[in-house]
Order: sequence, then C-alpha cells, then structure tokens
Amino acid sequence: MRVRIHRTRPQPWAVRRQSLTPRWLLPLWAFEWFWEWIAYVLSNWSFLEVLEYLSSFGVLIAVVFYFAESGDRIKQKHYQAWQVINTAQGKGGSGGRVEALQELNSDGIPLVGVDVNGAFLQGIRLQHAHLLRSNFSAADLRDSDFSSSDFLYANLQSANFRHCDLHSTNFTSANLTDADLVGANLSAADLSSADLTSADLRNADLANVKWSNLTLFKNANILGVKNAPPDFASFATKHGAIQVHPADQ
Repeated sequence: MRVRIHRTRPQPWAVRRQSLTPRWLLPLWAFEWFWEWIAYVLSNWSFLEVLEYLSSFGVLIAVVFYFAESGDRIKQKHYQAWQVINTAQGKGGSGGRVEALQELNSDGIPLVGVDVNGAFLQGIRLQHAHLLRSNFSAADLRDSDFSSSDFLYANLQSANFRHCDLHSTNFTSANLTDADLVGANLSAADLSSADLTSADLRNADLANVKWSNLTLFKNANILGVKNAPPDFASFATKHGAIQVHPADQ
C-alpha cells in the first residue's frame, strides 16, 4: 500500500512572493505554489486514504478467489485434455495427445480405457500410468517411457514399442500380437498370460521378467533376447517362438 504523506500548510502567496527572486520567474513559482496547495489538500483528504485501503482489500479478495477457484481451473484443464484425446480418436498423428496424456498422468488422473489406436506418440512419457483396458493398437510409441505403468487387459496389437522403457510394466493378459518390442527394456515386467503371438522381441532385455501362464508365443521372434530367465528360450521355442534374423525370413 502506498504510504501517505501529510504535508504542511503552504505559506500564503503574499508571503511567499516576497522571498522569490528573480521576479520574472514569478509565474512559474505561482504555478508551483498552486500545486503545493492541491497536494496539501489531497494529503489531508481521508476519502483518498479510504480508497487506498479499498484498493489493497480488492487485491486481497482477488487472491482469495484465485485460490478458491483453483479446483475449477484444474477440472477445466483436465476436461480440455480429454477433449483433445477424444476428438483425435481414430486419427493418425499426434493431434496434441502426447501433451494431453502426459498432463493428465502427471496430475494422477487414471487413463483407464483410453483409445489412441494408430496415433503417433513417439517419445511419450507415461511412467506409473493407469492404462487398464486401453487401446494402443498400431500406435507409434518408439523411445517412450511406460515404466511401472499398468497395461492390464490392454489392446497393444501391432504397437511399436521399439527401444521403449517398459521396466516393471504390467502387461498381464495384454494383447501384444505383432507388437514391435525390439530393443525394449522389459526388465521386471509382468507378461503373465499376455499374448505374444508374432511379437518381435529381438534384443529385448528380459531380466527378472515375470512370465507365468505365458504360452502364446507362436512366431514370436526372440532372437538375441538379453538376460532372459532360465529355460525361457527353450520354453518359448516349444510353444512356437522363433529365433530368426529379419533378412532370413
């Protein structure tokens, strides 16, 4: 708040002009004296002081309302993000969905059932995301980070997870048929009951991967998998997995 200065009463003009020299500057001194009186009167006008208090109070009210309405602003932000995702459903390209999905996930909003099939989402960061029953089929997800996310019962058919970070990701009962998992980090991932038919797992890191009830391996390419659990390769091969370089197919 502005500090108010209470000014002293200016001298009468008759007294002031006697001490002023040179005389040819009297009009300028008179002008200055006039505004001294205006400042003196206003400095003692309580109404202006009240207005200053009201102005400060108005700022305080604005701040209170700003924080009081923060919840509504967050809801509006989430609504707009969902609009971006739903409007672009079934279309190629990103359409702003990378930013929208990351924003919702960073705010802790579950992405259960989200449908982004065929979308270009390369490099998306969705760590710890709740993606149960989501549809990422044929989506381009190269170089993305889904570590510790939950893809339970998700449709990931023909999704491109090449070189993705899928550490500790839950793929339980997920459809990974024809998925590209070349060079992906699947360490500690849960592949229990997942469908890996025709999936490309070449050079994927399978350290500590969970694979109970995993039998759908037909034509899955496991050439060069790293840190696979004991008997994984032999078990997968018995159930139809292959170890073939693309040039030999």
